[in-house]
Amino acid sequence: MTEQMSGAAQGAETAEAAGDASGQESGAGEESFHGEHKVPGGKLVVADVTTDGRRITGAKISGDFFLEPEEAFAALAPALVGASVADDGAALVARLETALAEFRPELDLQGFSLADIATVVRRALTRARDFTDLSWEVVHTPVLPTRVNVALDQHLLDEVAAGRRGPTVRFWEWDDRAVVIGSFQSYVNELHPAGVEQYGVEVVRRISGGGAMFMEGGNCITYSLYAPIDLVAGLDYAESYAYLDRWVIEALARHGVDAWYVPINDITSAKGKIGGAAQKRRRGAVLHHVTMSYDIDADRMTEVLRIGKAKLSDKGIASAKKRVDPVRSQTGAPREEIIETMIETFVSRYGAVRADLAPEEIAAAEALVESKFGTPEWTHRVP
Repeated sequence: MTEQMSGAAQGAETAEAAGDASGQESGAGEESFHGEHKVPGGKLVVADVTTDGRRITGAKISGDFFLEPEEAFAALAPALVGASVADDGAALVARLETALAEFRPELDLQGFSLADIATVVRRALTRARDFTDLSWEVVHTPVLPTRVNVALDQHLLDEVAAGRRGPTVRFWEWDDRAVVIGSFQSYVNELHPAGVEQYGVEVVRRISGGGAMFMEGGNCITYSLYAPIDLVAGLDYAESYAYLDRWVIEALARHGVDAWYVPINDITSAKGKIGGAAQKRRRGAVLHHVTMSYDIDADRMTEVLRIGKAKLSDKGIASAKKRVDPVRSQTGAPREEIIETMIETFVSRYGAVRADLAPEEIAAAEALVESKFGTPEWTHRVP
């Protein structure tokens, strides 16, 4: 009991080095930065740092975490002073590890890790914004051709990058049969021409990387997130994927699905992979989109896609003669109900409002289909 109280009290205090990082006592030419990081399933970690433009000159670490022995807490902030403002997470963690080495093996961190301190410092130095710092809209589009859905991703990303549209999450609807391939995938390596022709499959190349998605109406849940780039500032790619989909993990949990992220870009569960994510970054904005398997005909999918044994295993398919339905089978809920839960979760968590796309936005996407996404030149850009 005494140790627990000591840890709680320690977590409520702050570790400071080289002056007041709030900026009240900062020297001439110094700049102050503040960052907060809520550890998934853990505690809040806060960093206040000052720099001279090249190196960290002062630091303060605080939060509601637990740390023993108490003396180790006082070593955190001094370890950061002198670090380059360009240091990545690994470099910052190395400095912290060196400073705390003398406290091992008794060192005990609960509710956070040294990597979390590095993350919040990098987020502070890049003046990153959190979801709650932005005004979000959530859009559930009407049924649109898959080509238009893919074109909307480019158009809305460009609109957010230009500042003409605010941060947005968009849920897709479609009723055609399509394969959406990654920007850099080979057309002939990914598809069976006979299956494409037999089932009347539309093949659409998207602007993000990643793998192919077999999409029949109602068999997937797909959404796209468009945000200013500073939402992911200070995060590496793997961290940004998990960060942008935390709300999805919460929504799935509301339906009894124990899901988690597997780096770089997979959402998985005890019963197999649920979905995959991809990103595209423009100067000033990021597109992050996810497709989750709701109820896919695996037999038909393998007639259309060239999927090796390794990929079959990765997709949770013991045999192609079955359905891939990790969301439907684990929740028992209709697809529409899952989407509504996801929207409600995002709205309640981040204060978003529901909205619709403007007719001119859909028209702009349709124009992009004519000029790009519906053309052989784009579709076969990697033969």
